[in-house]
Amino acid sequence: MQKSAITVLTILITIVSMGGCPKERTDNMANSQEQPPTASNPSRPVAGSPSEPVSPAPRPEQIADAPIPITTHSEPDLATKEPAQRAKYEEATFAAGCFWGAEASFRAVDGVVATQVGYTGGRRANPTYAQVCTDETGHAEAVEVIYDPNKVSFENLLDIFWKIHDPTTLNRQGPDVGTQYRSAIFYHSPEQKSLAEASMQKLEKARAFKRPIVTQILPAPKFYKAEEYHQQYLEKQGKTSCLSTIH
Repeated sequence: MQKSAITVLTILITIVSMGGCPKERTDNMANSQEQPPTASNPSRPVAGSPSEPVSPAPRPEQIADAPIPITTHSEPDLATKEPAQRAKYEEATFAAGCFWGAEASFRAVDGVVATQVGYTGGRRANPTYAQVCTDETGHAEAVEVIYDPNKVSFENLLDIFWKIHDPTTLNRQGPDVGTQYRSAIFYHSPEQKSLAEASMQKLEKARAFKRPIVTQILPAPKFYKAEEYHQQYLEKQGKTSCLSTIH
């Protein structure tokens, strides 16, 4: 009996020396954990504030000496512009055989800000390349040129047009045969019409070509953009002309 009393006393002493019963130990351990940040505890940041000390506010003389950041604005893609934003530019449309080569020639001109190739002057809406190649839709392969008249004039573009193809072959440019390869100027204003007619008459009077010019001068009808793989085709192929390209 005395031995049992001694054993119970030993257990009680052990529990007291360990800080209380198991539940109290658990509570004490929980209370000993680091408390969440509070405004009353300056040794830790308040929730939502930076974990590092805040730098002091700059003095007025530091602000005056600091460089002012410069923001540059790049010209947005022409396709994303509204008509009003494109007001300073003008449009020209030419058919000169293979539209790959024609586009490459105009894209090299200073003052030309955008180009796209497509189909125009035909009878079918939204034609595909395969349909145009049947020579049954009436469309011509053409290039639409957007240019800055302050840098290049329509007359300059006409000079290039006459030089990049043979305007004396009807519905044909080199090995490319069909009405889709005809020579044509599609004017967008009475002024463009007059300039195109005067330019052609000047060449005919000077007998610049051995044969008569067969280029059509017509009002610009709806232009249908060609498939994406045709756009800037020669640039994508690392070429500058259609001479080494089977079209």
